[in-house]
Amino acid sequence: MEEIHPADNKKIRVLVVDDHAVVRQGLRGFLELQDDMEVVGEGKNGLEAVNLAGHLQPDVILLDLVMPQMEGVEATRKIHERSPNSRVLILTSFGEDEKVFPAIRAGAQGYLLKDISPDDLVEAVRAAFHGNVQLHPEVAKKLMTAIAQKEEPSSSGSRQAAINELTTRELEVLHLITDGLNNREIAEKMVISEKTVKTHVSNILSKLHVHDRTQAAIYVLRRGMFADEK
Repeated sequence: MEEIHPADNKKIRVLVVDDHAVVRQGLRGFLELQDDMEVVGEGKNGLEAVNLAGHLQPDVILLDLVMPQMEGVEATRKIHERSPNSRVLILTSFGEDEKVFPAIRAGAQGYLLKDISPDDLVEAVRAAFHGNVQLHPEVAKKLMTAIAQKEEPSSSGSRQAAINELTTRELEVLHLITDGLNNREIAEKMVISEKTVKTHVSNILSKLHVHDRTQAAIYVLRRGMFADEK
């Protein structure tokens, strides 16, 4: 793979955010061995990520997904508000659909798993700096599968009718599902009981004729629902 370096000897300013100190230390140590990179800060949760991004305006942010105080998906959205030119690279152990799609939808420039080799990680940081999307092969496969799945013409009308059957509250719950929130977080956000959320989720799955939350999120992704609200 041909290496990509910043022009005019500009160093790529990287912010590292992970709730494990040993991970942050390892990433910092390896990245700072690169002539074209410097680690300008470290954070241990999503809230720190947002604040540091706003203050430091880094070029690339290596961001874990599952962290205390604020998880990676919400942090990604807020980072774009505070530092719109920063490229967020998700670096996580989780490759499940319910983690992948909300993160990308929130504006992540890439989604990498922690089994990535150090050399590939460095190249991913360089590529993200130049605006190229970086995806772990398994993540890319999931996205391609989701997008490639086409609706049968005979079912498209019934699916649209199903969407129209959703109540305002069910649409709100569906929106939050695609944002990566679990039932407890949705209950807190909507100020309702978790039992009520479970009922709404069950109704949504039934009306959309899908089997689980992941399929509901893919359903939304393929149709661009809520996209104008981002």
